[in-house]
Amino acid sequence: MKIRRTPGERVFDWFNNIFMLLILVVMLYPFWYVFVGSFSSVGHLIKNGFVLWPDGFHLDAYQQVFRNSLVPTAYVNTLIVTAGGTLISMVLTIMGAYVLSLRQLPGRTGITLFFVFTMLFNGGLVPTYLVVVQLGMIDHLWALILPGAINTYNLILMRNFFQSVPEALYEAASIDGETMLGYVFHILLPLSGAAIATIALFYAVAYWNDYFKSLIYIRSNRLWPMQTVLRQVLQTAQMNTLMYDDSAESVAPETLKDAMIMVTVVPILVVYPFVQKYFVKGVMVGSLKG
Repeated sequence: MKIRRTPGERVFDWFNNIFMLLILVVMLYPFWYVFVGSFSSVGHLIKNGFVLWPDGFHLDAYQQVFRNSLVPTAYVNTLIVTAGGTLISMVLTIMGAYVLSLRQLPGRTGITLFFVFTMLFNGGLVPTYLVVVQLGMIDHLWALILPGAINTYNLILMRNFFQSVPEALYEAASIDGETMLGYVFHILLPLSGAAIATIALFYAVAYWNDYFKSLIYIRSNRLWPMQTVLRQVLQTAQMNTLMYDDSAESVAPETLKDAMIMVTVVPILVVYPFVQKYFVKGVMVGSLKG
């Protein structure tokens, strides 16, 4: 039977939908403005201000962006850091989370608190920099991966998810002759697809968006990731003189900035639709109290 709703509930739903729609517009319009600006002429942007549609699709800004030799190299560096960093982080996170989820682990509570302590206090920039220097990772892509390979929040989420798996599954697997390693690969990880996809997305976005580590540890611009190149573009008023040779045709700096933002943001946005179905389930299940 259909539940009858009171007039007050229907009015609340109506206002709630309008309010959420307004929030959606406010959040999406800046991105849409950048998208439109990257294809528009600068005169169209200055003349109209609040822009909803481009005045045609001009690709001059994108051609100018990819004419810069730093962009293809930065893309390769970002892909290496994101893919390699996410893989390393997931392996370490899964290993640590599984060990911390074992109820028979001696001192499990103390070890967990030791990890949680790092969420509140850390060594700071200078000690971390000295560690990276001593390990010889200055001006290497490893400096963008290893210092932040494990995120404690993600570790706790994964640990809580592993704890939510019934111990009866491990007991049944042991009776069938399955080793602990076989249980992890054949039973636990297949059941953890939602949590793994969600946390992998967290790591991938963090690696893709990070620019600060490259400013500290990378001295050669041939190792810059995309976010660092984007930062240089956004901080430079005369990009044509900084990033491009004198033979490059003139393109308005505002349009170049918009095109550079789109080139940097779109690849990671493409990943979201593929993991969206796992996202809510992974976060909710992994947030259960352990």
